[in-house]
Amino acid sequence: MRNQYDIPAMGFGTYGRQGEAGIAAMLVALETGYRHLDTAQDYGTEKEVGQAVRRSGLDRADIFVTTKIATGNLGSGALVPSLRESLDNLQLDRLDLTLIHWPSPNNAVPMPVYIEQLAEAHALGLTRLIGVSNFTIRMLEEAQALLGDLRIANNQFELNPLLQNKTLANYCTNRGISVTCYLPIARGILGDVPIIAEIAARHGATPEQVALAFEFAKGYIVIPTSSKADRIRSNYLATKLVLSEAEIATIETVDQGQRVIDPAWGPDWD
Repeated sequence: MRNQYDIPAMGFGTYGRQGEAGIAAMLVALETGYRHLDTAQDYGTEKEVGQAVRRSGLDRADIFVTTKIATGNLGSGALVPSLRESLDNLQLDRLDLTLIHWPSPNNAVPMPVYIEQLAEAHALGLTRLIGVSNFTIRMLEEAQALLGDLRIANNQFELNPLLQNKTLANYCTNRGISVTCYLPIARGILGDVPIIAEIAARHGATPEQVALAFEFAKGYIVIPTSSKADRIRSNYLATKLVLSEAEIATIETVDQGQRVIDPAWGPDWD
């Protein structure tokens, strides 16, 4: 499953997947069928992602790699050198997708400063696609105005059945900005939601598979992670799970606006 930007819908998050154990988890994911690895400068896993890509035996063109620019690298003249360093860590010639990880906290760095550098990185051929993460509608509009004809391909933000972010997600979808869900399985607490548990039991599936299948049905990209091989493989089976329209509508009712990642300096969410 790939979207209009050729981004695989089933991604593997690499936060916390450090060292040999982290590489081993990524290799399990790639062996299972994942073809999208999501990292970030702040994760400290870029080197592990690079090792996994090389050790997998897969062609580079078959693995979609995303990284995110840290807020400390948004200042004037900092973004492009930081992305070159990321490429060195990954031992790659080009990223598939580069995101601004967070808008500059408290607008310490004005948006034009880093959005124009992101466009420069694209012009230099350092990344095929560009996008953002944790951007609100207002921020998306400002960033796209700065970019002109260069499209924001993706906005990555927290989204799962308990935090469906419908206003932002619908805005993105309607404007051709793909949505990547982080914390797509809500850190494993969805089994405590009766509606999710009932649908899972009906399909002989896990609550996590139901959440991921729901997100796929919405056209979203997901990046669950785990250190456990059985969980990595289990999550991947969500690509085979098809929910009915009635089940999707039922899951829509469990939205509680239950946000987990919400730093004090973060944006005013939609």
